[in-house]
Amino acid sequence: MKEQTEVGKLKEGRYVVVEDEPCRIVSIATSKPGKHGAAKSRIDCIGIFDGVKRSIVQPVSAKTYVPIVERKMAQVISIAGTTVQLMDVKDFEMFELDVTEEQVAGLEPGKEIPYISSLGKKKLE
Repeated sequence: MKEQTEVGKLKEGRYVVVEDEPCRIVSIATSKPGKHGAAKSRIDCIGIFDGVKRSIVQPVSAKTYVPIVERKMAQVISIAGTTVQLMDVKDFEMFELDVTEEQVAGLEPGKEIPYISSLGKKKLE
């Protein structure tokens, strides 16, 4: 799910959709309007799920999408290597996530852990 908003209303630390990937805004630089043009805004951001740095340059009045990022709780059902099977605490949805070795070390079946969900993708916090 995503909402539409103007580029000029975005702030650092918030989220924006770039190349169909939800990203957290790292910095925003806005130029003054020129003789024949509108003010432009350069937004540098990092992908929430892939960690890739992206940047976009758009007029301040242009429309862009803001993802709806939800923080939820899930219960660990089972652990198989680096794949963890989880169940959402509220709606009982079952899903699997691939995690790192360090994250697996802190998990055990029955434990509740927080995760992030946005645009159909999920990851542990």
